[in-house]
Amino acid sequence: MIRTDGRRTLWIPDRARMPRTRKHGGVTNRLADATSPYLLQHAENPVDWWEWSEEAFAEARRRDVPIFLSIGYSACHWCHVMAHESFENETIAAALNEHFVSIKVDREERPDIDSVYMQATVSLTGHGGWPMSVFLDQDGRPFYAGTYFPPEPRHQMPSFPQLIEAISDTWANRRVEVLAAGERITEALAGRSLPDNDAQLPGVMDFAIAVSSLARDFDGRAGGFGGAPKFPPSMVLEFLLRHNALTGDERSLGMATETLDAMARGGMYDQLGGGFARYSVDPDWVVPHFEKMLYDNALLLRVYLHWWRLTRSPLAERVVRETAEFLLREMRTPEGGFAAALDADSEGREGAFYAWSVAEIVDVLGEDDGAWAVELLAVTPTGTFEHGQSTLQLRTEPDDDARWAGIRTRLFEARSSRPRPGRDDKVVASWNGLAIAAMAEAGALLDEPAWIEAALAAADLLVAVHLGAHGDDRLCRTSRDGRPGRNDAVLDDYGCVAEGFQALFQVTGDEEWLVLAGILLDIAIQHFADDEGGFYDTADDAPALIQRPRDPFDNAEPSGWFAVANACITQSALTGVQDYRDVAERALAIVTPMVGRAPRGVGWGLVAATALAAGPLEVAIVAESGDDDIRGWQREAMLGTSPGMVVVAGVAGDDDVPLLRDRPTVGGDVTAYVCRAFVCDAPTTDRVELAGRIGAWRAEAGE
Repeated sequence: MIRTDGRRTLWIPDRARMPRTRKHGGVTNRLADATSPYLLQHAENPVDWWEWSEEAFAEARRRDVPIFLSIGYSACHWCHVMAHESFENETIAAALNEHFVSIKVDREERPDIDSVYMQATVSLTGHGGWPMSVFLDQDGRPFYAGTYFPPEPRHQMPSFPQLIEAISDTWANRRVEVLAAGERITEALAGRSLPDNDAQLPGVMDFAIAVSSLARDFDGRAGGFGGAPKFPPSMVLEFLLRHNALTGDERSLGMATETLDAMARGGMYDQLGGGFARYSVDPDWVVPHFEKMLYDNALLLRVYLHWWRLTRSPLAERVVRETAEFLLREMRTPEGGFAAALDADSEGREGAFYAWSVAEIVDVLGEDDGAWAVELLAVTPTGTFEHGQSTLQLRTEPDDDARWAGIRTRLFEARSSRPRPGRDDKVVASWNGLAIAAMAEAGALLDEPAWIEAALAAADLLVAVHLGAHGDDRLCRTSRDGRPGRNDAVLDDYGCVAEGFQALFQVTGDEEWLVLAGILLDIAIQHFADDEGGFYDTADDAPALIQRPRDPFDNAEPSGWFAVANACITQSALTGVQDYRDVAERALAIVTPMVGRAPRGVGWGLVAATALAAGPLEVAIVAESGDDDIRGWQREAMLGTSPGMVVVAGVAGDDDVPLLRDRPTVGGDVTAYVCRAFVCDAPTTDRVELAGRIGAWRAEAGE
């Protein structure tokens, strides 16, 4: 079970992934028609599941029973455990079916529902996590909540059957108390307020305060922030790299470098196949929770790319290349999108695909190479994980690169014959937006056209399947097998997909992507904005919940609030439309009160604020025709580290591209224009001079 309070419960072997042929009564339940792989995992449960719908609530009112709401996701280990122990149990299922209407929700399809009831769960229990188990009245108001419940009493937890009996008895005999509790909880949730949003925009002094606050929480021995479990602090690391680029602050770069180095060398990084696991259960990044999420890998790929751009670290470049190839090899769907996740489990056991014993390595490599690899990869006789097995670490660089390359290939091929973890192959719009931005930018900087083509294919899928699926120019949240899901997009879908389209526009020069990004941002501003300068997470015409979620703070991925702010800054720089910048500035005022209190919750907001502090720079590169050399100029500009800088290259005077309009060449040569805050330098035809001008912005931005 994953818990938001950082605690980890006892590991229980998971058999939920083992092949099953039995169906309750020979039929599947209502979830058989779902597009979510997580819901489909429960389609053969004897529980009479419903998807979240008005029909489910109407059924509860018709039968006069409460609702049991179960929220999880396909790669969640403890969700599988509870499914096997309770939801596949005929007796427990019969009790649920008799006394409740049971609703199953995929938190990745409905983050709005997850957000509302996670707040309730944390409020009632002091912690949250998945699986989330919430009991509701017939109007959706929560009156009891928890996470994982075992089938029998265990570790001071009641059994799930005991809980079912107690709640059904309370509903039948003390209904007034139940309804009153639901009203109190709902009113308490509605009464929560956000920090004051009337502050000034965060500036250079606020960035320094944030860095000092982060330093107090920094693990100087192992990197990262706080204790175990350790999650990859992607948004904070991006801010630290930008802060160093903006101010030259070595403390920022030091914290980022130590963390990026430690994560890449530990067991959380897949040393054979590339890509990062979800988090480390220990403070030293040795043992991960083995699920691999698309959003983590998209964010980390881009952070490591920016680390390489800033420092030219060979380790950073290796991680970028290996992670990009992992995404292409294991996460692409037949339709061209990127799948949501790889499971933590295979063979009914967490980490079975990834962990190795000494004997297994020697069996594959032989005694000589095996002994060398065992030492290099920190594999021990007793194991660093479970069952005498170890995660693979690469704490030092190999002293023989060619030998390591051969060993890595042989171990990877041997591992490929093992039963593979399950894959959640739904396409999530926001996560694909993050992947598109990362792959497009990495492809341009490291000269990998195949990565750009993959980003284009994913963007084409979003346009063809997600955009307009429910009418107008709206996005839908997910798709699977080229079929759009039923759920509307939420705020972060609009912000992250817009950012992906903006990256494609800059890399390819195709103005269609800029137009589409503007359409998405206009929808976000029109339908998600609140009246205080920020945003709700759901649209103003979305189906109502007991509370309209509004959360500006980052979690495992950027908040929608800050994702839209970042994209608005970029859109303003690319188009010259001040209104987008105004929207971003109003939204980012909420960051300032948090820089000294909780900077880890506003990392993506700080990222956006550094772009405003730097300008951002606008670089336009023009040629008389489709001169091949223009791409070399473009890459030279993109290697600059100015936060939020935009770079556009194309034919001089192209009226369809705002940054190229009225920008002629000088003497017919490739020409670059560098602008900041509505002031432009004289055009230059010298690539070395272009690099110097981009690099000269630091002192000006820091004034």
